Amino acid sequence: MAERPLVFIGDSITDAGRREDPEHLGHGWVRMVAAELAQQGDDRPVVNTGISGNRVSDLRARWKVDALDHDPEVLTVYVGINDTWRRYDSDDPTSAEDFEEDYRHILQRAHDTVAPALILVEPFVAPVTAEQRRWGAEDLDAKRAVVRRLAEEFGAGFVPLAQIMADAAAQYGEKALAEDGVHPSELGATLIAGGWLAAEAQVSGE
Repeated sequence: MAERPLVFIGDSITDAGRREDPEHLGHGWVRMVAAELAQQGDDRPVVNTGISGNRVSDLRARWKVDALDHDPEVLTVYVGINDTWRRYDSDDPTSAEDFEEDYRHILQRAHDTVAPALILVEPFVAPVTAEQRRWGAEDLDAKRAVVRRLAEEFGAGFVPLAQIMADAAAQYGEKALAEDGVHPSELGATLIAGGWLAAEAQVSGE
């Protein structure tokens, strides 16, 4: 029997050009995870279904095809920054309540069908503009709280990315992590991959 895959779903941070990549992994943190797992002798397939620009409602709309139909052993969800960003660049906000409703719905569907181990990645911003410095308190913090709460509720692994990035920003500066405050540099992607590997080890009991 073929091994069940590790599926990663999310927005551009996960996508990272995967559709132009012959291996469909992209050139970001998911590729780094796949390379590290391969080095460890872990031969489970890695599937990246990130799509640039996605919000949690977009994940809900494509959840069956791009998450459940892969029958994942481990399903990783990394979404939220666009639910905040669109408030500021398009006047199209997502309330914390709507964000939570959609996020809980997709996790419950996964739990009730293919029952994978879950890993939730907390969204981050490394503010490089005055406006981005407002994003956390005004909007993103409430969505981060939703992700933390759902991780606990569903017994999921949790990647505390806001703290990971804040600690790194204190050492390297925000622009070293994400030139535009959102899309991670190689260093930023390395930190995300490291956070995921730590969470996966916890979920698998290693």
